[in-house]
Amino acid sequence: MSGGRGRWSDRLTQRWVELTGRRVSWTEHPWLAAPVGDVDVIGSDFFRRLAAREGLRVVDGGAGRGIVGRLADLASAACRMEQVDRAVVDFYEKTSDYDLDVWSEWSVAFRPFGRLLAAVFSRRLQQLNLPLDPLDTSRGIKSEVLRLEDGDGRARLTAWVREIVASGRTLYAGSYSTCSPPGAGCVCVKVAFPLPHGFALVVMRPESAPDGSFTLHSHGRRFGDPGFYFFVESEPGRGRARYVASMTESIRVFTDDAASLRADHELRLWGRVFLRLHYRMGRRVTS
Repeated sequence: MSGGRGRWSDRLTQRWVELTGRRVSWTEHPWLAAPVGDVDVIGSDFFRRLAAREGLRVVDGGAGRGIVGRLADLASAACRMEQVDRAVVDFYEKTSDYDLDVWSEWSVAFRPFGRLLAAVFSRRLQQLNLPLDPLDTSRGIKSEVLRLEDGDGRARLTAWVREIVASGRTLYAGSYSTCSPPGAGCVCVKVAFPLPHGFALVVMRPESAPDGSFTLHSHGRRFGDPGFYFFVESEPGRGRARYVASMTESIRVFTDDAASLRADHELRLWGRVFLRLHYRMGRRVTS
């Protein structure tokens, strides 16, 4: 990692986490462990830079790589895998086989917040570049699933990188895995977005429904629950973590009446929806 603490806006956010968060170590809280970002730009190449630093091999291209190894590993009383539509399972387990289209729907009251976030953080960092207008993604998004392996061929990390085709901006660059936080009572999906000197982490509880849909929720009340976390590193494997109960999201993946695979992604702040993202996923056509 480069020296320094990044730009003033990054340092301000880091200081808030350091003052209001709790001191944690990954030895004590292994479910929190995730890749820590570079000081400045994250972008679509972050995981390749990480692999070079860690002596890992990046496996890209090809078919059949999923952001979740086996969706069945998430089975619980709230997530009965026999209910989940086979097409939904296939998407999670073979994400690299799919192309995605996305449409955004911002709340009018929160749209200025989205523009401020883009101006101060997202466009510079090339991370969490939430589309501000439905036409931003009119040419689609580029989706790439990367597998980082050690010298013995064992998977160390799975990353999903999405870019907005029209602008070339990185929509999301995140690592995907599972974890069992103490407040969840089940295996959850863990998504980490590297940020300068730390990361944003979303821990989501799985749920299935009789209609075949599969939903991930990040609702919780306190540290150790599913939900949204900021982490700032003080030394490798140690730092401060802040649980943000006011920020929640849900992602529902389902097949519609025309048998098309879709997803509705809803983000809330203080209980109010500020952004909805609607996805359509189709099998990638290969020559």
